[in-house]
Amino acid sequence: MTPAQPARRTSPGREPEAGGRARYFATLAQERPDIAICRAAAQAARTVDEELSGHRLTAAQHLVLKMLDAVGPCSQQELSEQLRIDRSVMVGCIDGLEGSGLVRRERHPRDRRAYAVTPTPEAGPALARVEGGVPQLLDRVFGALTAAERRTLTRLVGKILSAS
Repeated sequence: MTPAQPARRTSPGREPEAGGRARYFATLAQERPDIAICRAAAQAARTVDEELSGHRLTAAQHLVLKMLDAVGPCSQQELSEQLRIDRSVMVGCIDGLEGSGLVRRERHPRDRRAYAVTPTPEAGPALARVEGGVPQLLDRVFGALTAAERRTLTRLVGKILSAS
């Protein structure tokens, strides 16, 4: 037999009403930017995942293809560091891309002990298809923001990331 829990005490003015409960997270997000940015990032990630699922890519795989397209073959370690994707996640990401025929692992030209992830000829068209949908994706994720607010958000998040 367990003892009864004491009743939760609230002051008369602090009794949460139904509307107050519904606004709790909005208030919390105003007070705690760390929580707000984590939730916004999770919401953006879900939207990106939904959009990319039609292309049979994950957000991480899309980022890998973009980087390979921009800078050429890279080691998994370099991709992981530059894209800030955990190394264990990167292995699965590259395995999936390799299984889809979009990349291959080859001996790194400057370090024979390492492998370079190299895009295949199929990677370019696959990336172009995904990139074609990016404007609509950004509108879905950031539709509540004006163009000026999007630029400000990008600048501020960049500032946070460059400090870490």
